[in-house]
Amino acid sequence: MRILIGGCSQEISTFNPTLCEYDFFDILRGDEIGQEVAKNANSTYAGAISELESAFGDDLELVFTYDAEGTAAGPLRHSAFLRIAGEFLDALREHANTIDGVYFSLHGSMGTPKQLDPEGYLLEEARKILGQSVPIVISMDLHGVLTAKMLDNIDGLASLHTYPHIDFEDTGRRAAKALVRIVRDGARPVAARVRIPTIVRGNELITETGAFGAQIRQAKKLEENPDVLSAGFFIGNPFTDVPELCCQSFVFTDGNPELAERGALEMANDFWPNRHIMQAALIPLEDAVARGASMAGPIAFTDAADAPSSGASGDSNAIISEMIRTNYPHTMLAPLVDPPAAARAHELGVGATFRMGLGGAQDPRFTPLELDWTVQSLSTDPVHLETWKYVQDTGPTAVLTSGNLTVVVTSLAVMLVDRALFFANGLEPAEFHSTIVKSPHCEPQFFDDWVETNLNVDAPGATSANLKSLGHTVCARPMYPLEADVEFSPKTELFVRV
Repeated sequence: MRILIGGCSQEISTFNPTLCEYDFFDILRGDEIGQEVAKNANSTYAGAISELESAFGDDLELVFTYDAEGTAAGPLRHSAFLRIAGEFLDALREHANTIDGVYFSLHGSMGTPKQLDPEGYLLEEARKILGQSVPIVISMDLHGVLTAKMLDNIDGLASLHTYPHIDFEDTGRRAAKALVRIVRDGARPVAARVRIPTIVRGNELITETGAFGAQIRQAKKLEENPDVLSAGFFIGNPFTDVPELCCQSFVFTDGNPELAERGALEMANDFWPNRHIMQAALIPLEDAVARGASMAGPIAFTDAADAPSSGASGDSNAIISEMIRTNYPHTMLAPLVDPPAAARAHELGVGATFRMGLGGAQDPRFTPLELDWTVQSLSTDPVHLETWKYVQDTGPTAVLTSGNLTVVVTSLAVMLVDRALFFANGLEPAEFHSTIVKSPHCEPQFFDDWVETNLNVDAPGATSANLKSLGHTVCARPMYPLEADVEFSPKTELFVRV
């Protein structure tokens, strides 16, 4: 049993003004994928491979092809995507007519200025190369944007069931189970989806505690039915402004369209009434800083508007600038992407003092914060995330201080979903009164479990949870909350591959 393995993943924000490049991607070719999987158990690849090995044993040959994993950023330069797409598809061509099934690991929120459905394009072209009869099953992030072109060209799909994300391995395993059902047991997939005219953000999307958890529990219950190959719910990425952006439910069954439609409709209808509470409760910037100044601490300031893990540039200084303006009385710790400042610090060395504007190096909406900075430490070492599998290159990095403000300045944007960047540079957030957290939701132990409060700030940025402030121009309208009064007449779309 020859199963082809590959993937392409990135999450972008249309509202980040800086295009990203080919070198934003870590590229693995051939057996490099298997070697990487061996190091990282909690990955979709690891889960899929484990399930395939369990199902087929010695009668399994894994055919590793090509994997491109990009850091979240602004839109991908179109020429860079064409290069990645060419490499991805070239890696498939030598295996045409020689494989029994395909597993692709995708995210679902890529985008270029000219290609608004990159994953759909890759799947459509892969189908042309591999033929209509070879089953293709994919896994996706629940922040992905599932499109008709994608559904037209796949036989199965598993999406993440957790937010914050912890079930990468399980998702790969569920995708592989669907693939096994098809190639070994002869399942005949039929899919139903229901698109819901809303985009969402906020604490109610946390699957363990929020209202959205009800849809995930419904999906898991559906997956207990032996006729259901997979079920899930996409909340989409509100920052990827593409035509099919929305929330949507989906169900894949073994030849049972009625069951697929019924399950997708039930999840969608139960989700729609909660759209109002699935918006972030934000505190105006000035109010948040004033409130923090009056607290004993420690506290966190969530700056989700500048979350690199969601596609922002990471160079917002909006919160620390307001703190400086108001003579904030406590110690402050913040991350910031500013390549020129990091380079200057490395040029001068530890202990040096220099005056320079910090912030706004990539996103012009932020005005550089000009202060006298002292170089506390320097680093070029990679950063290992606390629980996720990723090792991140920060580029030349410097810890700069100015009075009661400490800033970790990186040359590259990195995911700030935990405390790893701070720890890697010898800093303990618990020793500071106030820490800027540039992620919409971190696992509770990283900040929420030990801070006095976490203030969710309505700051400017490319990934602002104030969704009406972003400026969508491409997604279907009307769309809640971009429009206040939106009607929902649920209907299913069926996809049956012949």
